[in-house]
Amino acid sequence: MFSENISPRFSDTDALGHINNTMVPIWFEGARTPVFKLFTPELDLKNWPLILAKINVEFEAQMFYGLDMEVRTFISRIGGSSFDVFQELWQQGKRVASGTAVMVHFDYRAQKTAQIPDSIREILNQHLFEEVS
Repeated sequence: MFSENISPRFSDTDALGHINNTMVPIWFEGARTPVFKLFTPELDLKNWPLILAKINVEFEAQMFYGLDMEVRTFISRIGGSSFDVFQELWQQGKRVASGTAVMVHFDYRAQKTAQIPDSIREILNQHLFEEVS
């Protein structure tokens, strides 16, 4: 698991004083940086090997300004050329949102998918999500 703490800004709120729903996908993308670095350690956009194929977000509870949040990032599926990044957003010990991003390893020069290298696959396996009951 990768973990990142976030302190919501005042501008992250909506008219009701909750965290705006548009912030969660933004925070989730930022928290995927350690996963990106597995494929591109320098985050070199000229050699970027990933495509975001799909995202979903489920809102599970209200989120509030003034209370820190934690994004937990896991790998939930590893295929031949794609993998799923499962993320949770926690505030005050409660999961308030979760979501999945489907990432595809992609060769931009050939314009086709590419197999995930075994060395990266091994690291991804170290971050597999395990449901805790």
